[in-house]
Amino acid sequence: MDAAIALGERGRGRTAPNPHVGCIIVRNGEVVGRGWTQAGGRPHAEAVALAQAGAAAEGATVYVSLEPCAHDSARGPTCADLLAAARPARVVIAADDPDPRTNGAGTERLRAAGIAVETGIARGAAEASMAGFFSRVRRDRPFVTLKLAMSIDGRIALASGESKWITGEDARAHAHLERVRADMILVGRGTYETDAPSLDVRLPGLEDRSPRRALLTRGEAPDGWVRIGAPEEIGGLGDVNDLLVEGGAGAAAAFLAADLVDRLLVYRAPILIGDGKAAIGDIGLAGLADAHGRWRLADTRALGSDRLEVYERSR
Repeated sequence: MDAAIALGERGRGRTAPNPHVGCIIVRNGEVVGRGWTQAGGRPHAEAVALAQAGAAAEGATVYVSLEPCAHDSARGPTCADLLAAARPARVVIAADDPDPRTNGAGTERLRAAGIAVETGIARGAAEASMAGFFSRVRRDRPFVTLKLAMSIDGRIALASGESKWITGEDARAHAHLERVRADMILVGRGTYETDAPSLDVRLPGLEDRSPRRALLTRGEAPDGWVRIGAPEEIGGLGDVNDLLVEGGAGAAAAFLAADLVDRLLVYRAPILIGDGKAAIGDIGLAGLADAHGRWRLADTRALGSDRLEVYERSR
């Protein structure tokens, strides 16, 4: 199942509003089929894996990171029906599909076809992998990651506004990989006017994976950008699972004040700036006690001379 979840990650940032699912088919101890949700959301992981397995799928075990879909679509047959027709002996499912059109129905259809079904295997890992999809379905909004690149003393630029580059090449490459994993990337009006960011992906071989761009502004957005008037408006982004907020201090503060940040990426460079621009503006805390217990350290790693800290919102 871990391998199926990892396969699904290959589609991350390319399948929304569909989830990025992974599927592996095993027969007699050998992998006979594997697949992940393709760009645009179709074909689904199960369809890709079944096409690769062919007749070898009969009597096999299928591992899939999300309950096979069971609702009708003009874009193709349901995965539950495809699996039922392929006649595997067993289907192992990580997470139930939160979409009410399928929730439980996919599992029931497989069992009705005489296929043994196990659920809940590595559920936590699967839901974490597809957190954007689960957030959009359950909370009617994308999963929001806020990226902050700062000095040891929490500055993102000199007082003059100079900010290139706070972090080194390794940290910047990792940040570009995070762009690959997002469906949309957002900056505030100040960052747009000061830096004119392209927000593209500049990693060899991944240049075509640049996410859509959004601008947090009360005014108009330029051509090619999606206008977001306030953080709460991300609920209207029905085709976005994962949203990456990159800057600047005003946009970061707005999303934090609205309690819409689910994950923090803090890239910390081993430099001191002193009297410079703060990474975050006022987030509306009434007292210091309100700041505690909100964030959990999930990961930390060295990126060259810089340090990455990943925090998850405790809810």
